[in-house]
Amino acid sequence: MFGFPRPAAIPDAADALPDRDNEIMVNNHHFVNGNPIKGPFPDHLESAIFGLGCFWGAERKFWQVEGVYTTAVGYAGGSTRNATYSDACSGMSGHAEVVLVVFDPGKVSYGALLKLFWESHDPTQGMRQGNDQGTQYRSVIFTYGDTQLQQAMSTKDAYQANLGQSGYGPITTEIREAPEFFYAEDDHQQYLAKNPQGYCGIGGTGVSCFIQA
Repeated sequence: MFGFPRPAAIPDAADALPDRDNEIMVNNHHFVNGNPIKGPFPDHLESAIFGLGCFWGAERKFWQVEGVYTTAVGYAGGSTRNATYSDACSGMSGHAEVVLVVFDPGKVSYGALLKLFWESHDPTQGMRQGNDQGTQYRSVIFTYGDTQLQQAMSTKDAYQANLGQSGYGPITTEIREAPEFFYAEDDHQQYLAKNPQGYCGIGGTGVSCFIQA
């Protein structure tokens, strides 16, 4: 899209684009439900970060879930602070396109969100998702705390068994402690609510993920 080659691997910090001085400012108002998209959030809520391809369609998957307080799209997992959309799309920031999901665990469990994550994309595709190719489209779960990390890893193992039985290869999803989340530009926040006919490349494998939510 931007007229330059995209690397097939995440660049080292020394090779990544330089940091930008100013963070991207966003309207702190969810276009769909009206809740703030930036914290601090109420104490009873928890956060999760998922990357499953183009963040436009991914975000819609999560804001539709009952018990999700708010969602926001952004960049995480790379080296460039305050990266822009063009930085992420170049592949030289190292960031994945991700969704921040803030949820009420009394209404929806982290396990239920993991189930939605696994079933909403093909986690075996490496540095792409469908026709969207590039490191920014890789599958990631960035976790908060040991409990989320353990659940993410155990559900990966369980889903790998299901995928293998259906002929799919190894899961390539990156799972690790959440790095800093950088908000994407306002135009990208709740994009498919603002642009109902907009592009959505999100699609699952059709293989069910049996998780005890």
